[in-house]
Amino acid sequence: MKTTKLFKYTLALLLLGSASSCDLTEVPVDTATNEAIFASESGLEIYTNSFYDLLPNTDVGVFQDDDNSDLVARNGVDNYLAVGALSPITSSGWSWTDLRNINYFIENAEKSTVPTKNHYLGVARFFRALFYFEKVKRFGDVPWIDKTIDVKDEETLYAKRDDRFEVMDKVLADLDFAIENITLTTDPTVTRITKNVARAYKTRICLFEASFRKYHTDYDKGTTAGKWYEEVVKEANSITGFTLHEGVSLDKAYREMFIARSAFTDETILSVALSASLQVFSSANRRFISPTYGNRPSLTRRFINTYLNLDGTPFTSKPAYKTTPFVEEVKNRDLRLKQTIRLGDYRRTENGVGVVAPPNFSQTYTGYQPIKWSYDERFPYDDESRNDNAHIIMRWGEVLLNKAEALAELNKMTVPDWTATIGALRKRAGITGTTLTTLPKVADPYMMAFFNGKFTNPILLEVLRERGVELIFEGLRPDDLRRWKLGALFQEAPMNGMYVPALGEYDLNGDGTKDVYFYQGTKPTSTTPGIAFVDVSPSTAVGRVQLSNGTSGEIIWNPGPREWADKKYLYPIPEGDRTRNPDLGQNPGW
Repeated sequence: MKTTKLFKYTLALLLLGSASSCDLTEVPVDTATNEAIFASESGLEIYTNSFYDLLPNTDVGVFQDDDNSDLVARNGVDNYLAVGALSPITSSGWSWTDLRNINYFIENAEKSTVPTKNHYLGVARFFRALFYFEKVKRFGDVPWIDKTIDVKDEETLYAKRDDRFEVMDKVLADLDFAIENITLTTDPTVTRITKNVARAYKTRICLFEASFRKYHTDYDKGTTAGKWYEEVVKEANSITGFTLHEGVSLDKAYREMFIARSAFTDETILSVALSASLQVFSSANRRFISPTYGNRPSLTRRFINTYLNLDGTPFTSKPAYKTTPFVEEVKNRDLRLKQTIRLGDYRRTENGVGVVAPPNFSQTYTGYQPIKWSYDERFPYDDESRNDNAHIIMRWGEVLLNKAEALAELNKMTVPDWTATIGALRKRAGITGTTLTTLPKVADPYMMAFFNGKFTNPILLEVLRERGVELIFEGLRPDDLRRWKLGALFQEAPMNGMYVPALGEYDLNGDGTKDVYFYQGTKPTSTTPGIAFVDVSPSTAVGRVQLSNGTSGEIIWNPGPREWADKKYLYPIPEGDRTRNPDLGQNPGW
C-alpha cells in the first residue's frame, strides 16, 4: 500500500491524534488504545504514517516556493518582502503540535517489545529532524524538546531557546539514527521514508547548514562549516540505485518527470502521489497558466540568460545577447529550457485537438512562461485544481548538485567527480563539448555579477549555474539565497523579460502568426485573432509593464516595492508567544 497523504488512518490513530496533537501538554490517549498501538508492528506503522503530513503540501506545492525568489516575476509582493508587512505581530509558525506527536511516539515505541521497533523509531527521528530543520531555518535559536511535556513542567514550558548550532547537531544525530535503523533501503512506490530518503535529505540539510555557517560570518562558525560539507559528500556517496532519468529522448526526459502521474523511480527518491479517483489534486496548471489565479509566475531574463548553449558555451558570451529577440535567443540552448518554458514547438491540447501555444501575455509578465509542472491538456486542468501528476520532493538530480557544491566549497572537485555530477546533468540536457568532462578554469563574468560578486571560484560558479537551471520551481531557491547570505537579491534582482526591438506586433514561436502587440497610448487594432495587447506606456504604477528604453528594450515588470533587511534571514518570534513566555526573547532587529 502506498503511504502518502491519501492514507486513510484507522480509528485508533484518529483517536490518538485527537488526544496528542493539540499542544505540548495534552493528556495522552487511554491505556488500552496506547497498548493496541505500540504492541504490534501494524500499530507502529499506522502511527508513523501520521508523520507524513510534515511533507510539503501538495495543493500549494513546492513549485510555488520559488515564486518568492530572485528568478521569478510574480503578481504582487509576498508579505515576506512587502514593505513593513513582516513583524512580530504578523509572524507565524511557532507551532509545536507535530513535535509533540513525534515525541510521544518515540517515548512509547522505545518501550515496545515489537522486534522491528527501531525501524519505526528511525522514521520518527527522521521526521523530528525535518521538523527541527524547518524551525531552525525560520527562527534560528529554538527550544530543543525530545520528550512529551507534563503540564506541570514549567521549567521546560517556559525555558529559553537553545542555540541553533547545538540544535542542528541534534538534527544530525537524528538523521544518523534514521539512516542506521530504517530497514527499507528503497521503496518501489517512492512514497515512503527509506534509508535512501534519509540519506538524500541529509545531503540537503547538511549543505544548508554548511553554507549558513560559512557565509553568515556574524555567528563566527565558519571553521565548523567543513564538517558539514564533508557530511554532504559522504552521504551522497552512500546512496545507490538511482540514475538520471533519460526517457526516450533528451528533449522530453527532464520535463516528463514532473508531469508523470506515477513518479519515475530511476531518479525520484521521494514523492507524494496524487489521485483523481480519490480527489486528491494539486493546482499546478492553474498556478502557471491562469491569468487570475495564484501568483502568475514568470521567469526573468536575468535567469534565462544562465542557460548554456548546446555546445556548452555561455549564451552571455555572445556580443549581442542583450538585444537578441526571443525567437532567436532560445535557439540551440540547453534542452531544459524548452522543457521549462514555452518555446516555438510547444503545443497544447484543447478538446482533443493539438494547438500551437506560444507565450501568452495574458498569463505571463516577462514572456518566459513556465510549463515544467503543468499538463499540456487545457481542460479541466487550467480552470480547476485537478492536477494529479506526482509531486516530486527529492530526487537524484538534487543529490548530485548537493554533492557537487560541497566538493567545490571544499576545493576537492576532481574531473571524475565533475563528470559524474555536473557533466551528467548537462549531458542529460543535450549539452556537448568539453564542459562535460573538464573542470572550468575561468570564472564567467556574467555569473559573478549574477551573485553580486560573492563567488569567484569558477568551479563553484558553474555548479551554482547548474543548480538554478536544474532545480527551478522545486522550492529550494529562497533557502539557497538565505544560506548564501544573498538576501539582498530578493529586493535587487530585476523582474525583466524578453527583449523587444520596437513597438509593434511579434511572432513568438516562428509560425508566421503574430502573437503579441506592444504599444503605447491608445490600444491599436489588429487583424490577427487572439493576439495579446501589452501596453508599455511609461508609468511608475504598480502592476505595469514597461520597456527598459521606453519604446524598445527588455520588458520590465513592476510587482510593487520589495524590501530587504538582514534581520529577515530569521523570522521574528510571534508576539503572542513571547507574551506567554518572555524568556524566548526576540531575534536580532525585530
